[in-house]
Amino acid sequence: MADLRGRFLKGVSLSVLFGLGAVSAAQAEYFERINTFPVYKTLPEGVDQATETVAEIIYATKDGRTLVFTDSPGEAIVFVNAANPLNLQPMGRTALGGEPTSVAVGETFAYAGVNTSEDYVNASGHLAVIALDGLGITAKCDAKGQPDSVAISPDGKFVAIAIENERDEDLNDGVIPQMPAGHLAIFDLDETGTPTNCDAVRIVDLTGLAEVAPTDPEPEFVSINSQNQVVVTLQENNHIAVVDLASGEVVSHFSAGTASAENIPVSKARMSDASGSTENVKREPDAVAWIDDERFVTANEGDYEGGSRGFTIWNTKGEVLFDSGNQMEHLGMANGHYPAKRASKKGTEPEGVTVGEFGGEKLIFVNSERGNFVAVYKDTGAEPEFVQFLPTHVGPEGSLAIPSRDLFVVANEVDSAEDNVRAQVSLYKFGAEAPSYPMVVSETDPEKGAPIGWGALSALAADPEDGNKLYAVSDSFYDDARIYTLDISSKPAKIVAYATVQGGKQAKLDLEGISVSKDGGFWLASEGNPDKELQHLLLKVGTDGQVQEEITLPEELNAQSARFSFEGVAEFEMDGKTLVAVAVQREWKDDPKGMVKLAIYNPADKSWGFVHYPLDKPKSAAGGWVGLSEIVSMGDGKFAILERDNKGGEDAAIKQITTISLEGVTPAAYGSELPVVQKRYTMDLLPALAEGKGWVLDKPEGLTITADGRLILVTDNDGVDDAPGETRLIDLGPASRLN
Repeated sequence: MADLRGRFLKGVSLSVLFGLGAVSAAQAEYFERINTFPVYKTLPEGVDQATETVAEIIYATKDGRTLVFTDSPGEAIVFVNAANPLNLQPMGRTALGGEPTSVAVGETFAYAGVNTSEDYVNASGHLAVIALDGLGITAKCDAKGQPDSVAISPDGKFVAIAIENERDEDLNDGVIPQMPAGHLAIFDLDETGTPTNCDAVRIVDLTGLAEVAPTDPEPEFVSINSQNQVVVTLQENNHIAVVDLASGEVVSHFSAGTASAENIPVSKARMSDASGSTENVKREPDAVAWIDDERFVTANEGDYEGGSRGFTIWNTKGEVLFDSGNQMEHLGMANGHYPAKRASKKGTEPEGVTVGEFGGEKLIFVNSERGNFVAVYKDTGAEPEFVQFLPTHVGPEGSLAIPSRDLFVVANEVDSAEDNVRAQVSLYKFGAEAPSYPMVVSETDPEKGAPIGWGALSALAADPEDGNKLYAVSDSFYDDARIYTLDISSKPAKIVAYATVQGGKQAKLDLEGISVSKDGGFWLASEGNPDKELQHLLLKVGTDGQVQEEITLPEELNAQSARFSFEGVAEFEMDGKTLVAVAVQREWKDDPKGMVKLAIYNPADKSWGFVHYPLDKPKSAAGGWVGLSEIVSMGDGKFAILERDNKGGEDAAIKQITTISLEGVTPAAYGSELPVVQKRYTMDLLPALAEGKGWVLDKPEGLTITADGRLILVTDNDGVDDAPGETRLIDLGPASRLN
């Protein structure tokens, strides 16, 4: 990839990449996210909203107007009014006195599996029957073990529970068998939905079926078809069983077998590259859902020693009708949602699966737990067709199709107020003419037979001659620092080429700024970290990524530096000189509070000068800090500055563009009193960031002005590491708006 400015990498289309027929807007409608609801809003009045809450398994009432989900740390079932999906309202919480593992909802009751086990040996739990009228518990039925998944039959006659009696992963390295053995529990319901055998649960013995630890079946997930047959995944056993609920007899059972995937990330190196393949990996399915009465689909997350990174369609005879192979991995790579830290383990980890009929088509929804996305496929009776890629929040667990209301719902379970990640319920509406996400996808790298892996885009620069060409860099999340070429002539924008930055004295880089140099190549800003002995570097590199020059700050200034340093770079002309401006993100030891440096480098005499930029004070009630993320030359010594706080979601308060001018300002040498530039507020970015109806992303980090005068913003997705994973590339309109 010798010249990023001169040519594009020629890749094949995404439909060819995935071996699928792309479904056009004329053939099908799409889902659009319409709301994201933080679970902490369901906490009772007076409870600290920083309290951990999750949304894990989610269900809905028959009319689809009430959402019901499990909150494990809160030991509660949560009820939310979804009559207006644009304005969800908490209805109440039912305390269970134990950990809820799953929930299903009938006409008049919700049925929750509750784990009350003292330890892994003394497994116990029950079915809590909760009246929808009043939300009180009307019965507790002993399930004879620790529940996992719960399902109710479509006709309302049965509740089935996978009694897992999960293993202790710290005992004997988690190797099974570990007693007591799990089983399938069946409760019979009368016409009111009340269990008739609450005191005498029917137990289906699932031991002796699997080749793997047959004495310890480890049932994981259940789903029931219209014939009242329940399919049960025995995840650690790598086995599947189909049971008739009326008789309690095992109709069929079979191994889940193995699957292979070519050209996917498998290396422990932190890169989203096709570094290898997996061969004959046990599927170890987690979630399962019926497609019809003869076929079902499994999400093959893996647990014990498997995880084939895909999903599989089966019939009740155990025949594999379709296996996704590397598709989920390649979707994560192409859309910037690949969890590179998990590449050597289970990759995107498909965990949840749901089926629903929309627009006359039966759709299959597969959750990627680690990639924070849902892949939507159309069932064809044979090989499914890929339809759409939906972004989620962190850790999508349960999902739910509500065709009667044209809604699809995802429960996202990861929650940490300290880390600025909160559990969410996300709603998507069917009927959009075209998908608004992804905003960036990558073409295929012909040398690797997979999409160009990417993520953590931390800066933007525009090609000075081509209004549809941009350049971006990735930050230190990845082992390799890269310069990407983007074609923004169509939606989504496409990453068509990349060059790896190499050849410098410092191997590890944290690229946070890029600017096109008028004499060829690029200027790059690499953020340093004194604690890790990483220097703050201004780099001059060629279009092939080769480092031509490494420029450091004066030593006496380095002694005052901190981790939050170089965050943007811009070449500019002033007074007949070619200069380079570098934005420092936050205050250093020698800066007055609320002041950060803009460093001005003169390549001609290799000198540095500095000015101070006044930061806004944090406005969020959650505290945090405010800093700079980008600097863009507007010509004539004027600059656009991207200033932001470090908060997301409802705590996000400062995401803005200001402008400054160096006209009449003389940067001072280090050690002198630094002049303070005057800033002018020009644009609030929060409305644009909120348009996606998801968690407001905390890191708008790249900003540029195209050759034809458009202002483009990009967010940094942190490599999908405890972050939503979305990359939003936003056209903010004419750059003249900043004048």
